[in-house]
Amino acid sequence: MSDFFLNACWILLISGYLQGGSHYEIDIWKSYMASFYYGCSNRSANFGSAVPENKSNGYLLIATSGGLNQQRTGITDAVVVARILNATLVIPELDHHSFWKDESDFANIFDVNWFISSLAKDVVVVKRVPDKVMRSMEKPPYTMRVPRKSTPEYYLDQVLPILLRRRVVQLTKFDYRLTNELDDDLQKLRCHVNYHALRFTKPIQTLGLNIVKKMRRMSSRFISVHLRFEPDMLAFSGCYYGGGEKERNELSKIRQRWTTLPDLDEEGERRRGKCPLTPYEVGLMLTALGFGNETHLYVASGEIYGGEETLQKLGNFFPNIYSKETLAGESLKPFLSFSSRLAAIDYVVCEESDVFVTNNNGNMAKILAGLRRFMGHKRTIRPNAKKLSSLFKARNKMEWDVFASKVMSCQRGFMGEPDEMRMGRGEFHEYPYSCICQSPDIQPTELGLLKQEGPQNRATKGAKIFPQITEGRRYSKL
Repeated sequence: MSDFFLNACWILLISGYLQGGSHYEIDIWKSYMASFYYGCSNRSANFGSAVPENKSNGYLLIATSGGLNQQRTGITDAVVVARILNATLVIPELDHHSFWKDESDFANIFDVNWFISSLAKDVVVVKRVPDKVMRSMEKPPYTMRVPRKSTPEYYLDQVLPILLRRRVVQLTKFDYRLTNELDDDLQKLRCHVNYHALRFTKPIQTLGLNIVKKMRRMSSRFISVHLRFEPDMLAFSGCYYGGGEKERNELSKIRQRWTTLPDLDEEGERRRGKCPLTPYEVGLMLTALGFGNETHLYVASGEIYGGEETLQKLGNFFPNIYSKETLAGESLKPFLSFSSRLAAIDYVVCEESDVFVTNNNGNMAKILAGLRRFMGHKRTIRPNAKKLSSLFKARNKMEWDVFASKVMSCQRGFMGEPDEMRMGRGEFHEYPYSCICQSPDIQPTELGLLKQEGPQNRATKGAKIFPQITEGRRYSKL
């Protein structure tokens, strides 16, 4: 079991002291507790080297599925599966047939050579199956689809025998096809792939970081909001957003593209917290949490349903609102026909922002939340939509101070604090518990020192207790 969980209860106790108990005054821009944790993805000494290509059990082909970040989970798990099978991994094939119809290949989005070299000690990765192997095969590569959340034992029992017979196996629709529950070394390999090996191409990385520089020139810190208010997302949710019969008809037509979706109770879905917040509700929540209207926002989004009129409802709260379209100018043109490359640019900006706000719990939200935990628990806010729903309805029945206090109460546990981490909670990509290490034990006598300090001095006092963590944070990128 990882170090993070050996002392989990102790750290939760510490958190209560540091933050003043259950009703603490939270810093909306950063966590007081972040300095006491660091990302750690180094595998143990018992984790052997990669099996050479000429001694591996065969070649593993992977066909991913979905949008950029769904495919990213598939690529990450594909490396781990190749390791389990002692197979040579062929650069995964991206999905060209999903809703977004993006023709991008792996090399258009990710740095292939970096990917191969970064994984050389763990799994051998090649760009293609060698011609001599293909010529020697009596039959084409064997194609199969494994069940979701399959265990290592499943791969060893069901996939390995076929791989040994056929030499090349292709796994299709490869998304979430590996269980959350793996040993620590395999989980750390997941983190190494996701947070280090999967580096975007130079054009994507350069444009994303240029946008970040423009945001920083306007303000020393900013919020990125993954608005997720595109027509397809709203239609898929089955929720109603107040647009009358026009909205119902438009979203109903889009929803028909998914023939297997059930009929949903709109109000029931909202009560269960399944509906993304509207731009107005996002603005209301952030204002109630304490962000002033001078705060700069970067909106990561595709086509927003309702266009500028809808986005203006967020802009009324925060006039300094920007996007890749408003900041990148002509530099964005080469990417406009490729939804995955546009999503990658947003990913870069959201990774670098001081605060990241998700508006649903989709793939991009989960992966970025996990990355930001790994990189030092950078503030990540996920709306507690289930509780906020009823609160928004009652907004006009209470004074602003009462409403704001209730919003802050609703959001406890949804602000990206370290103590939100639980083994087995959610997807590993969102809660990478095996890859978050903590400082040495805190002595009980030291807790009192932290308890007595106000919020403005707690971090300084903590630095004296944990100099090895807070002085030049050791966030591993290996």
